[in-house]
Amino acid sequence: MCPVSSEELSGLTSDGKNLYAVDDSDDGTIKIQVMGRDCVVRRTITAPVNPFDVEDMALAPDGKLWLADTGDNNKSRETVAIHVVSPNGSAQLFRLTYPDGKHDAEALLLDKTGTPYIITKEPLGSALVYRPVAPLNAAAPVAMEQVARVSLSSTDTPGGPLEGTLDSRLVTGAAQTQDGSVVALRTYTDAYLFPVQDGDLVKALSGDPVRVPLPNEPQGEAIAFEPDGTLLSASEGAGTPIRAVAGAAALAKPPPPTTTTTVPPAAQPRTEVVSSWDNWPLALGIGGTVLALALFFGLRLRRRA
Repeated sequence: MCPVSSEELSGLTSDGKNLYAVDDSDDGTIKIQVMGRDCVVRRTITAPVNPFDVEDMALAPDGKLWLADTGDNNKSRETVAIHVVSPNGSAQLFRLTYPDGKHDAEALLLDKTGTPYIITKEPLGSALVYRPVAPLNAAAPVAMEQVARVSLSSTDTPGGPLEGTLDSRLVTGAAQTQDGSVVALRTYTDAYLFPVQDGDLVKALSGDPVRVPLPNEPQGEAIAFEPDGTLLSASEGAGTPIRAVAGAAALAKPPPPTTTTTVPPAAQPRTEVVSSWDNWPLALGIGGTVLALALFFGLRLRRRA
């Protein structure tokens, strides 16, 4: 696809007509670029709030943009924040606290009820998944609880700022399909697709994902789904092309329920079971890893310390 102009891109989402991009710079305001399909910036949504470190973004069904102000490289924040920004630039601020100390986090998901889930970036061990224990409250911080953990294995996919196995395990972004049937977590080098049944994100993130390599992104932190299931990913650095993997969501969707047809007793008394797996059109590699997708392309960019 086309290149983005954001120098420090950290969040990306799409409504099918427009792309929305936000970076993690701290210049005293929130600025969300609204781009056409050619990545040309049509306008900028500016919210008069001073974020600490915005790391991800999600688009709610009502058109509001949820920003995860959750970056904390130095583990110094007493609270993290969610900014809910309307298309007209008005914004609400909600603060959250962890139950077990400080964490750096770069990934945000919204379930079908509008509950945010924050996924941490853990250099050692598993990524941790947190959600609020009560409705968000603009007047006071709301405590969170840990509800899941996600263990990702190291891969040999090239890319990332460190160019080592650690890059392939650090969660740097998240996204979900418009219908909520698939969620994606990304690292610097790969995307992991999890099928979601009955809107249960906790159960979904405890399952086995399908891996989609995203090679040669210098600092890949942005990921999104188009309404048609196309997976988008991009890296920091102005001029970085957005990568599009058409049909990616279908790789993780479970097959429809088994169809059972009973032949009337007057005919031959038998039951015929037809499984959708018989017509499953995609070949997956060992352990569910996707070995071949659409054409990948990427440009080497500068690395940010």
